[in-house]
Amino acid sequence: MAITSANQLELLQTAEAVAREKMIDPGLVIEAMEESLARAAKSRYGSEMDIRVSIDRSNGKATFTRVRTVVAEEELENYQAEFTVDQASEYMENPEVGQQFIEEVPPVEMGRIAAQSAKQVILQKVREAERDKQYEDFKDRAGTIINAQVKREEYGNVIVDVGTGEAILRRNEKIGRESYRPNDRIRCYIKEVRREQRGPQIFLSRTDPQFMAELFKMEVPEIYENIIEIKAVARDPGSRAKIAVISYDNSIDPVGACVGMRGSRVQAVVNELQGEKIDIIPWNEDMPTFLVNALQPAEVSKVVFDEDAERIEVVVPEEQLSLAIGRRGQNVRLASQLTGLDIDILTEEEESKRRQAEFELRTGLFIEALDLDEFFAQLLVSEGFTTLEEVAYVEVDELLVIDGVDADTASELQARARDVIDAKNAKALENARALGVEDSLVAFEGLTPQMIEALANDGVKTLEDFATCADWELAGGWTVTDGERTKDDGSLEPFEVTLEDAQDMIMTARVMLGWVDPDDLVSDVEEDTISEEQEA
Repeated sequence: MAITSANQLELLQTAEAVAREKMIDPGLVIEAMEESLARAAKSRYGSEMDIRVSIDRSNGKATFTRVRTVVAEEELENYQAEFTVDQASEYMENPEVGQQFIEEVPPVEMGRIAAQSAKQVILQKVREAERDKQYEDFKDRAGTIINAQVKREEYGNVIVDVGTGEAILRRNEKIGRESYRPNDRIRCYIKEVRREQRGPQIFLSRTDPQFMAELFKMEVPEIYENIIEIKAVARDPGSRAKIAVISYDNSIDPVGACVGMRGSRVQAVVNELQGEKIDIIPWNEDMPTFLVNALQPAEVSKVVFDEDAERIEVVVPEEQLSLAIGRRGQNVRLASQLTGLDIDILTEEEESKRRQAEFELRTGLFIEALDLDEFFAQLLVSEGFTTLEEVAYVEVDELLVIDGVDADTASELQARARDVIDAKNAKALENARALGVEDSLVAFEGLTPQMIEALANDGVKTLEDFATCADWELAGGWTVTDGERTKDDGSLEPFEVTLEDAQDMIMTARVMLGWVDPDDLVSDVEEDTISEEQEA
């Protein structure tokens, strides 16, 4: 095939036809044609030559040119595409390194093999353009719902037609045992759009919690208009779900609006989710109150919230226990996902037994350590005293409110408590010294002898060791692995050292050792203060 005036116009017509069919830019098709013609020309003139082709967008005329670049003599490698300054002076005036000499060469005739190669280049470029367009079309649609048509099912995965390409609904993203036949209409949530070597991959889901949230947004105008906000969603796909909502208009009930007239709105979502039961719960900033709502329909007697550990303890009547836990733990599991907290459920009887055991343990501590009778020790525990330190260092007035305690008795109690604490401190320090603890750590302000002993048992024996610790190694923390939260015990956790306390102590140790400039700490604090004020 020769590029002659007879078929020049056909290039433009072909480019436009292909672009129209594939819904891509005609310019991309013409660029592919230019590349394919250049490849064919190289096979005729030599593969080492820099042959370029330019197609005029107005009349389809293809111009073939050879490009040679001026390079330094020592860098000359390709004699067909490069030449030195001396060689270039025959063709150019005052040539300089980096300049190019361009000359037109005769068009080539494309044989059968060259034409086939050119066709492959064009098809490849068109496919790449299609993939780029599909990625651009869908990259901003992640997190939305799409209506698609089923094309086929492969090993349980459903391949669907999304208009400009295909998307995949994986087997584990289907609800229950859903099955589809070719040409079925399907509604899915676009979970992720990735650009991969073989083209954009569009991953769909029907089990993602946000799929349900988006369905409610479609059914409830108040959510679409941001009058009602979905704060949290938890699902056991195909079985049960919980959704927490809040209204920013006092005149609109968020739960009622989501339910709809005679349940019409929520029923539309339920039908789409294959009959999944949905509990719609009012959101509350107060976490214990929100949890009580989340555990519906079970009734809750008491809630104890440990904010640092992100754990919450719920006490329910005996007859409500199975309802609170739910079938196979479903109700409490969904409530935990909704609140983001670990939930322990106890019956009133179990909680009472535990409280009694704690009461007896503390009473025994005071009986043994302070040489008190059982009745007096119980009085101390009843008044809220839990440790010897509280007795030893509390204001005397707080002891005088206990029946039968006068000033002399209070002084005696505190003296006994301090003697016991001093003895424990001396023993702890002796044990720490035996383990090899150095004076630098003993002298560190803020660490008690018991803390130093605990650190020594964990291998922290010098100020340098202490300064290299992470905050969670001292205060404890939580690690999330594959969605499971694992408790990390801290060396000083039994002494109620918080993460903030641990951070301060570690940074103080680093300053003392000269590892950190205290001026840097001051500037960091000032920057944090300024940013907080700006946010406020």
